[in-house]
Amino acid sequence: MPTRKPIGQLLLEKGLVEKEQIQRALEYQQRSGEKLRLGEILVKFGYVSQEDVLKCVGEQFDVPVIDLDKVRPEIEAVDAVPRNTAKMHNILPLKVSANSLVVAIDDLDLCAIDNLKFILGMDIKPVLATEEAITDAIERYYGGEESTVDNMLREFTEGEFAVDEAEAAEEEGEGEEAPLVRLVTLIVSDAVQARASDIHVEPMTNRLRIRYRIDGVCQEVESPPKRLQNSIIARLKLMAGMDLAEKRRPQDGRIPMRVNGRQLDLRVSDIPTTDGESIVMRILDKESARVSLVELGFHPSDLDHFHRIIRRPNGIFLVTGPTGSGKTTTLYAALNELNRPDRKIITAEDPIEYTFAGINQSQVMTEIHRTFPVILRAMLRQAPEIILVGEIRDEETAEIAIRAALTGHLVFSTLHTNDAPSAIPRLIDMGVKPYMVASSVQAIMAQRLVRTICTNCRTSYEVPERQLRAVGLAPEDVEGITLYHGKGCNRCHGTGYHGRIGIFELMEMNPELRNLTFAKAPTGEIREKARAYGMLTLMEDGLRKVIQGTTTIEEVLRVAGGVAEAE
Repeated sequence: MPTRKPIGQLLLEKGLVEKEQIQRALEYQQRSGEKLRLGEILVKFGYVSQEDVLKCVGEQFDVPVIDLDKVRPEIEAVDAVPRNTAKMHNILPLKVSANSLVVAIDDLDLCAIDNLKFILGMDIKPVLATEEAITDAIERYYGGEESTVDNMLREFTEGEFAVDEAEAAEEEGEGEEAPLVRLVTLIVSDAVQARASDIHVEPMTNRLRIRYRIDGVCQEVESPPKRLQNSIIARLKLMAGMDLAEKRRPQDGRIPMRVNGRQLDLRVSDIPTTDGESIVMRILDKESARVSLVELGFHPSDLDHFHRIIRRPNGIFLVTGPTGSGKTTTLYAALNELNRPDRKIITAEDPIEYTFAGINQSQVMTEIHRTFPVILRAMLRQAPEIILVGEIRDEETAEIAIRAALTGHLVFSTLHTNDAPSAIPRLIDMGVKPYMVASSVQAIMAQRLVRTICTNCRTSYEVPERQLRAVGLAPEDVEGITLYHGKGCNRCHGTGYHGRIGIFELMEMNPELRNLTFAKAPTGEIREKARAYGMLTLMEDGLRKVIQGTTTIEEVLRVAGGVAEAE
């Protein structure tokens, strides 16, 4: 019997991946502890599509790969497998004959196939199809179930339920079975299922609008009727521990929830508007914080550079960018890499978004005067090797953090600036002495998050010349290079994008940059010198990812275009 070629070798032979990408995926497989196959990791990183991996798996095991849009299952086959079994195992029965059943499956898991044989009492003949195609086909051929949120909205439209704060509060005593309680829980559950990072509950003049922020972009979803506005807002305020009677001042709160077996923490913000109280819930999922440096999207050369910087014994490392650009996730990934039993790591955060075993995390609480400077001073008495300051907001915090870096500590923090070179003048403008900035800062990294092309509907296309010109390219610059975008499918809800990845601008300090800092040189001069030493801008790193087929020119322009104009 001939030896089967490994999946990585098949993908390499077909020119679908590069050796470096295989190596990166193997390193992640060894480090992460997740039980993921090599093909799954390559798809997860956006290096290859699921269809390409399936074709290679099919070639490995001599199993056909089919397109479920072109295949119709037999009614007898669908009747032979209960809906629950099909959904549980994500299989679609296609053809039944005597004692055998042909089923579409997304993974040749031999244990799963043996389980199906036992459950159905038949010999299973697998064919391969993508996970999304099978899920869609199950809904299509078994009769799609309405989403529970839609069902609940129909209940509220047709029936009479709590419509004011008093009744909403009364439902608290009815537990999880109260209709309003179920609706709010299902809205959160639906948002988590859609991979949303935020839920926006926004009163409008004639309606209540609910939007989910998915991959950094707000998308409107089916919303409850306007008459339930006060009830829903009151219910959310009650869950978040807010004052129901207070409607004139902004309030903040937190809601711990367990959704689909995952422990979530919702950070809730309530602000009065002309049409009622607007609520935004930030979904903090502990599992999503477990991101490795490889998954963040560093180019291999930048990743090596980053690893080298964070392993220095002292100094300050700054990550800059606007709110929602992934700064905290990057710093958590760095701390996770440095977290060892022989190291003392302390953080000061506002708020603590995720908790980590082995790291001492302290929450800023201004109401009891537990501020960043107060915590930082206390930290230094704890003899840590590594310190994380959630954000440098003022001169006092900046000065203490920098003094800590100068006295033998490795300090990580964030700053709100558009690009990496701007962080130097920003610190000096805060009141920190130039010589202290020049001596303490080891590196500054600006970052943004760009949406990645959906691997389920990725296709090549001709980029309009005006888009190329907008990023400083001419048509001849991309001659012979295949560029991709997403056509839009069920998996990506028609957007053409699924997931996000970082683009980075990493500036490491050197003697010349330190001299410019000491001399209080303008941002433009610092940027010019940094680029002379090899620093790539956010736009340039974004274009590298466009050429790799990870994202699109439109997306890089959306996220980094303003920075390029500012430069």
